[in-house]
Amino acid sequence: MEMQADDGIAIVGGGPAGLAAAEVLAEAGHPVTVYDRMASVGRKLLIAGRGGLNLTHSEPLPAFLARYHPTLSLAEAITAFPPDALRAWCADLGEPTFIGSSGRVFPRSFKASPLLRAWLGRLDATGVRIRTRHRLVGWEAGRLAFETPDGVRTIAPRAALLALGGASWPRLGSDGAWVPLLEGQGIPVSELRPANVGFAVAWSEVFRERFSGEPVKRIALTADGVTVRGEAVITRDGIEGGAVYALSRLLREAIRATGEARLVLDLRPDLPEVTLAKRLGAPRPGESMATRLRKAAGLSPVAAGLLREAARRTLPSAAPDLAALIKAAPLRLHRTQGLERAISTAGGVRSAALDKRFMLRDRPGTFLAGEMLDWEAPTGGYLLQGAFASGRAAAAGMIAWLGEAS
Repeated sequence: MEMQADDGIAIVGGGPAGLAAAEVLAEAGHPVTVYDRMASVGRKLLIAGRGGLNLTHSEPLPAFLARYHPTLSLAEAITAFPPDALRAWCADLGEPTFIGSSGRVFPRSFKASPLLRAWLGRLDATGVRIRTRHRLVGWEAGRLAFETPDGVRTIAPRAALLALGGASWPRLGSDGAWVPLLEGQGIPVSELRPANVGFAVAWSEVFRERFSGEPVKRIALTADGVTVRGEAVITRDGIEGGAVYALSRLLREAIRATGEARLVLDLRPDLPEVTLAKRLGAPRPGESMATRLRKAAGLSPVAAGLLREAARRTLPSAAPDLAALIKAAPLRLHRTQGLERAISTAGGVRSAALDKRFMLRDRPGTFLAGEMLDWEAPTGGYLLQGAFASGRAAAAGMIAWLGEAS
């Protein structure tokens, strides 16, 4: 076992939160080493950018902050480094951003790899060292133990930042293995739960075989009085997609409380119910229900199939009843998909364990940032914004603490 004293700062986790903290600390003149269990850093950032890197969102800050739960968990950090600051930082790296039609913000290149390359170049120029294939296996008395290809290595840094992610991407390093390490030291951790995730639905075999993988577009979904517009995707065992993810916290908590959740689909949110009923009210002689739904209601085959699933296969023939069902088709969700299929994680180290500097109250000199903290947010740029902002806020807190300690 190699033991090494270190008067520098150790950052454990090479995701956006850890790298953001490293940048702030290095620019302030502190020697920084980033440790990551994978062969390279930023892997989750690269995966997030496969379909276009959604960095943040352009909506006004009060509405933006309301997307986070608990609402006040990251308010100060994001206020100190808001979406406009993230966009300016991105442009300064040579990757200007643009606002998409939905208000989401993307790099002009639309990709994560150019941004990550430029960022790593900046970190290298400021002296940040990166040590990969270092898996954290021990933490106590200010010492960090890593499993490496050359055996166990233990360091004693002047200060440490843990930014180990949640548990929703185990193959990229975010496997939640840090939970027993921290709980073993008396740090309170709320159970890690799937967020931005799909849900299980008991589809009929006919529907499952015909429509698995099909998108349902331009719909509105309602859960617990909250309505979002967007689209969903049918899976073999349930439903997922952006609109579902936006409601996933409400649906997940309903299932935890009662064993199931009710999701209501408006399959034609652009049409008032009375207009829809009028269109459905004069079927032609011999016209099939499938044709009626397609021509009069404008439903796609998958939407019509969903309507049958919601009605337990038997659709009402009366136009007012059929219109009402199209505008409020109920689905019963009986299980949240597992962490391995989630985009992000809810739960984590409880906020009461940290002071305003993001330092553990019972472990002076140890700071936390990113998804391992107890917060969650929907997709749409909020997750990355939270990671960047909390990493920078923890770094600022660490700089202040180091100044007090010197």
